[in-house]
This record gives sequence, structure tokens and C-alpha cells, in this order.
Amino acid sequence: MDKPPVKMMDPTLAEMGNHLSGAMKILESGKLGSEQGKERRKLSWKDIPGPLQGDGQDVVSILQLVQNLMHGDDDQQGHRMQYVGEQGHMALLGHSLAAFISVLERERLRKLTTRILSDTTLWLCRLFRYENGSAYYHEDDREGLLKVCRLVINTHYEEYATEGFTVLSSKHPVIYQSAACRPGLGQHLCSQLGLPLSSLCIVPCNTMFGSLHQMDVALLDKLIKDDCESGKVPLLLIANAGTPGAGHTDKLGRLKELCVQYNMWLHVEGVNLATLCLGQISSTVTAATKCDSMTLTPGPWLGLPAVPAVTLYRHEDPALSFTAGLTSSQPVEKLRALPLWLSLQYLGHDGIVERIKHASQLSQQLLEHLKTLASIKTSVEDELNSPVVVFRFSQDNSAPSSGGSVEGYFAGERDIIDALNRWLGEQLVQQVPLSGVDVVELEDEGTCVRFSPLMTAAALGTQENDVAALVEKLGEMIPVLCCTLRFRQDFKDEVLQQTSLSYIEDLSWPGLGVVRYEPRNTDLDEDKRQQTVEKINSELLMKLMELDTDLEFSCGPEFCEETNCIFIGMATEDLDVAELVETIGSVGRDIEESGKLFENMTEVVRRGIQEAELQLQKANEEKLIEEGVLRQIPLVGSVLNWFSPVQASVKGRTFNLAEGCLDSTEPVYSIKAQMNTEASPDSPKSSSKRFPGQKLFRRHGAGSDSISDTSSVSHLEESFRETAQVQVTDVEEAEVPQENPAHIPEDTASSDQRVPEGQETESVDNLR
Repeated sequence: MDKPPVKMMDPTLAEMGNHLSGAMKILESGKLGSEQGKERRKLSWKDIPGPLQGDGQDVVSILQLVQNLMHGDDDQQGHRMQYVGEQGHMALLGHSLAAFISVLERERLRKLTTRILSDTTLWLCRLFRYENGSAYYHEDDREGLLKVCRLVINTHYEEYATEGFTVLSSKHPVIYQSAACRPGLGQHLCSQLGLPLSSLCIVPCNTMFGSLHQMDVALLDKLIKDDCESGKVPLLLIANAGTPGAGHTDKLGRLKELCVQYNMWLHVEGVNLATLCLGQISSTVTAATKCDSMTLTPGPWLGLPAVPAVTLYRHEDPALSFTAGLTSSQPVEKLRALPLWLSLQYLGHDGIVERIKHASQLSQQLLEHLKTLASIKTSVEDELNSPVVVFRFSQDNSAPSSGGSVEGYFAGERDIIDALNRWLGEQLVQQVPLSGVDVVELEDEGTCVRFSPLMTAAALGTQENDVAALVEKLGEMIPVLCCTLRFRQDFKDEVLQQTSLSYIEDLSWPGLGVVRYEPRNTDLDEDKRQQTVEKINSELLMKLMELDTDLEFSCGPEFCEETNCIFIGMATEDLDVAELVETIGSVGRDIEESGKLFENMTEVVRRGIQEAELQLQKANEEKLIEEGVLRQIPLVGSVLNWFSPVQASVKGRTFNLAEGCLDSTEPVYSIKAQMNTEASPDSPKSSSKRFPGQKLFRRHGAGSDSISDTSSVSHLEESFRETAQVQVTDVEEAEVPQENPAHIPEDTASSDQRVPEGQETESVDNLR
């Protein structure tokens, strides 16, 4: 038997596929053209937008322009494109093929689009266990639900197609949605359907039993009964199989029973619908297969760019589906399914299941590691099978910590914990970008970190080692969060003890706290004082940022209500809060004093010069009286000074800029001599002794043994003993004869080195 002839591929189609594949690879890599092309890239980037060229451009030049717009200054900013695999190339190829196929003759186009649409619908219904369903492909993931609402309205109101909205005046339709649904979803539906907001009913979530993110079924039943009694028409219920925030699933089985009881349409959406293609799924998600419609987003689940969302639905009347816009007679609109049709064939059934299974395993891996971390609380619906993991830093009250319980220790704890979790999420996003975590605000839990690999893993290429890196970074940040939370109150208490510092209560700042230096001069007017505060705090911030410390000092967030403040970042376990606050106050006072000195410099110098002139004039008069008039005559004075010299005493003078007067230099030289003999520039100013390599504001040994009160005393005694040894050694060296030291006998040297009896007691008293 002869084999059927093998059909050769259309050379035009093959050539187009090769060109598109090569173009996409070039655009992704960001490498196109030579040095001349790079120069043109710079020029074209600067000249955008520009006029349309009259003679046209070639393909390479156009691709060059697209590359410039895509990458921009990525080399300088460190940005990179999201990875697009081969399955992504197939999806992108589908858009180009759709344009190519649309030029076919009408009958051939109709057959091709019908085949593409029927194949894709059949595959999706079998993958996600939705029997006897139809599919609507749309770009906006809300558009499918909008078309379903039109279908339900046409079903309940038979005259709606002819009478329009007048038929709704007697019996108002009602759309019910959970409070955990996407924000603005119900408002968008009412706006597009022309319904008043009174037609939207928000059903609260559970408050007593069950998940706090699940719809309260008992309350929904009561609301529907009240609406029916008031003459309203329950139209549609929007439920979640994976809420946008926490990923929890409503009780779909019970909700389906209510919808059947009140003749309502049940629509389900959510990320957990992706698990319907797995072999083992939870019963709560399985109930979604009995709903009237569901919206799927295979693009992020499978890492497919620019593929449409799909709404699967069941309805027996094709005419009403056509009226609602769920079906179309235009073949070009059916080509929306082409990118998905190509990608599903490329991946195959096993490849699709493997990607969704891999994302679910990543969630379980992270959840198992989070159970071993202290101070981390998770919010998951099912610990055995939860595609979305939400966790939050929240130190337990029962956990031992210095100073007692952390939570409830100060007011505004919830806001501070939220700020710390916001910082935690931002740090994890920056340091482990391939994990795909993000920050989410939940009504009951507050600010949390969310890990939803079904929405991110396929596009980012998240693997097990990325989850391990996420857990490792999380383990490093938990001690920092605990120490910061513990030291916040200590920092506040220390600042309140400083008269020159004011504590700024900013509960949204994820750090040690906020402080402002206040000038001690209260005689300034409001404008002058404000300028002084701004100047001192800006200089103080610059000084603190130059210090060798692990702490971060900043002027705060960009949009911050408080101004002229110093925001102090996260703290570590060995932080010396008292030293930190004392340093801030000390540096601030120095800046304020130096500012006063410069402000008064003109007046001080002027008064000082006048006083200096008077004193110099007085000194000249005294010299004239002491030496006589004859000695002032040039020639006669020289002869008299040669026969009878005068021992004139020269008095040194210094000009004190702070006080604006002349002082004698005798105290300066006496103090300097005393400092050279008794003081050392390396002597500690306080009882704390800094070790080599130890940074500022860090307590030595804080990580091992706590420093007791006697430790500082022992350091002080050691410094006294070292000073005493230095002084005794100086006395011994002063009494040893300096001539011929090598020939001095031992007994003579030892006798000469003895301290006289009277001087020994006197030196010990001086040391004490």
C-alpha cells in the first residue's frame, strides 16, 4: 500500500517563522548592529520622537529602533528583560501568524479559525475538568465576566433585547460578590452594564468560624432572602477559588446550592483554578467544576506572554450567547485563540501539568521551611495543599525577649509591625528577585509577604534553590527585625532624656526611630528658628552618615509629613542605644555652637579689635613710663640701652573669638605643658573601651555574654593602673644618670632607681 504523500510546508510561512524567531532573539539579547549601529542607537534614542522619514527604512533599522525603545539605558541601570522560553516564542509567533492568516480567502479562513477555536476549547475543558463547556477568549481578564453578566441579564429579562434598561426598573438586578474579591471589580461591572451601584451587594467574609477570607455563606443566604422579599432579582454571584490577597477558596459547594435554590448564576475566578489539571486536588477547588462559568489566566500560569484569558461557561441557547457577545461570526476575532493554540501544542498535556505541579511544590517547600522559623506566622488555607503562601513577621508574646513581651509593649504596635513587614518584603524582593514574592495588604492580618509561584514561577524561572535562598535571607533578617522592635522603646526613652533632642512618633517608619535636634536658643522668631532647625539637622545628618557605623541615617521617605528629621534605620543586637543618642546630641550641640560662632563673628571681631587697640595703647603708655622719654628717641635710646640695658617683660596675648577679648598666653602654655606630661591623646573619654575593628555604637561581646556593671569598673581600674605604671616609669627614667649607662653597677643602679620615701606617698596620692 502506498504511503500518503507528505505535504511540504509553505516556504513563505517557514521563512516568516524563521525571521520572527531570529528577530525576537535579537531583541531579547539587546545586541544588534556594529559600532555604527550603536552610534545610531544613541542618536535615535536622543531624537525620539522624530518625523516620519519620507524614503522609509529597512527591517534592520526598524528592529534597531524597537531594541532602543525596549532596552533604553539598561546597561547603566542594571535592568534585564524577563526570560521568555521557547513556549513564549510560540505565543509571540501566534500574533504574527494571526495577521498572516487573516489575509486568506474567506472560506479557508472560516475553516481554519473554527478548527483553532474548537481545538483550544476542547483542550482547556479537558485540562481543567470542565465538561460540555464553551470558551470566550479576551484580553482583559474582566471582559469575560462582563459578557457573562450580559448573558444572565438577557436570560432573566426576556424583553431586555428590545426594551433595554426600562425592564430593569420594576425589578432591580443584584450582583453579589465577596469582600475579598479584586478591588473595583463590581464597580467596573456596574459601570459597563449601566447599572447603579445599588445593584452591587458586597458580602462580608467570615468573622467567627472558618477562614477570614471566605465568604460568609449564612449571611449571603440572609441577604438574598431580603432582596427577594423587596422585589429585587438575584442575578449573579462572584466567588473565589483563590482570593487575590491570601489565596483562599470560598465554600463553592455550598454556594452552588444557594445559586440553584435562588436561580442565580455562579461565576468563579482565582489562581487556585490552575490546580484543577493536577491529579490530586482539594475538594473545595474541585467544586469549581460545577459552576456556571469560570475565568482562567493560563498566561502567567504557564509563562506565556500576550496570550488571552479564557472564560469557560455553560449555556444551552447559542442565540443568547451571541447576543451577549460571547460568540462572534467574525473569523478574525476567533484568531485570538491562535497564540494559546500554538503554545498548548508545544507544551503538551504533560508539560502543562508539570509546570503547575512545580509551582505547587515550591509553595509546599517554602511552607515547610517557614514552620521552622521563629517569629514568622503563616496564613494559608490548607497546609497540605496551598498554592499561595502568605507570611508575616510577628514576634510571639510568649517568646522570651529582654524587656518582656514585645507585642503590646507600646502603643501603635500594629502599625509598627506593618512597617517592619513592608521593609521585609521590599528587602526580599531586592535580594531574591527570582523568588517572585511581593507585599500585600490584608484587612485582618495587615501587611504581609506573599509567595504565589503559580503567577510568577513560570515567567521568572523560579527553582528550589531560589526558595532556599529566600529562606536563608529571611533567617538573616528576623534577628534584625526583633532587635529593632526591641530597641525602639529604649531609643525613645533615651531621646526624651535629652533636652536638645525631640522624638518624632512615626509609626510607619521601619527602623529604630526618628529624631530632631532642637536649638537651645528660644529667643528666635518662628521663621529664623525654622531655618536654624533645617540647617542644623541637615549638617547633623551629613556628619552622622560619615561615621564608621552599620546604622543607616537618612532624611526619610520621599513623601513624608515630618521634615528636618533624622531617620535611623534597622538595629542589630550589639547596638548601644545610649551611646547613639549621646553622640547625636553631642554632634548637634557642636554644630549649633559653631553656627553661633560664625553668626556673631563680625560683631565679636569688631569689639575685640577695639579692646585690643585700647590694651595695646595702654601697654605703650606703661612702657613709656617705665623706660622714660629719652629711650624713645631713636639715636639716644640706642646709646642708653647700650650703657644701661632695660629688662622689659613681654606679655603674650591671645585673641578669644568666642568671647571677643584678649587673654594672656601664660595659662595656655601651662595647660599645654601639663597635658603633654599627664594626658595622652589616646586616653578614653568614657569608661567604655573600644576594641580594634569595632565600629561605633556597638557593644563588645553583646552576642555572647552580657556586659555587667563591674566590667566597666574593671576597665576603669585597668586604665588607672596603666597610667600609674607610665608615671612611675617616667620618674625612674628621670633619676637614672644619663652618662655611661652601660658601666653602672647593678646595686648602684637599683639604689638610684628607688623613689624617695616622701615622693612615693605623694605620687600615689596624686594617682588616687
